[in-house]
Amino acid sequence: MSKPHAKDPVIVRWTLTVLALAALGLFIVLPLAAVFVQAFGKGWQAYRDTILQPETVSAIELSLLALAISVPMNTLFGLAAAWAITKFQFIGKNVLTTLIDIPFGVSPVISGLVFVLVFGAQGWFGPWLTEHDLPVIFAVPGIILATTFVTFPFVARELIALMESQGTDEEEAAMVLGANSWQMFFRVTLPNIKWGLLYGVVLCTARALGEFGAVSVVSGHIRGQTNTLPLHVEILYNEYNYAGAFAVASLLSVLAVITLALKKFLEWKSSEERG
Repeated sequence: MSKPHAKDPVIVRWTLTVLALAALGLFIVLPLAAVFVQAFGKGWQAYRDTILQPETVSAIELSLLALAISVPMNTLFGLAAAWAITKFQFIGKNVLTTLIDIPFGVSPVISGLVFVLVFGAQGWFGPWLTEHDLPVIFAVPGIILATTFVTFPFVARELIALMESQGTDEEEAAMVLGANSWQMFFRVTLPNIKWGLLYGVVLCTARALGEFGAVSVVSGHIRGQTNTLPLHVEILYNEYNYAGAFAVASLLSVLAVITLALKKFLEWKSSEERG
């Protein structure tokens, strides 16, 4: 049986293909190429000097620190939440599912302002934190909190959809054969969801590295201390250091390309296992 689109006129197929490729080139390939052209516009030495500046190194380290804390936390939560929502019935299940989606519906800037309201100097816990010398806002803990919040749903949402589609037949069979909950999880559930889990982790990682709005509100923009890579790009650009801004942006672009490649690979592996 021929495919439906095979009957479309050749002119229609070629027109749609050209339009799709033009949009891809205009909105993805061209901006990405422009970043690297601008980054190396003053030569390799200038690029290297920008990347090795103490402020840039500090921004890289802070971004990686926020990533190293927020992604494992959200991975553990995502596993636990997906396991509970798809395998058990309990009071508040729909509420939990709704709460997981809150970061999708709230602007990152608003979430940052909420953290300021709660942990800022004039916030609910601000006086107590100040008294005990425990800075949160305009400090590293605030950046980690903001990053964790905006990346909160990614692992959970990916796993919930996957585990619901798989059902509970294999887990029930394992229980009949005498497996306890931990054996069932590590020998049955985890092998079945491993590619979906990695896919969620990749999405969570990409979001954590590229987060700007919430982190911008809580960071205080203290150069060399509370600036992540996206914030450092903004500072360099506002100082008219365009080559430096694009040099730092090229790091994020490389990470984005790597993330895209991993995403496509994991999508392929996941669909291969399902099919």
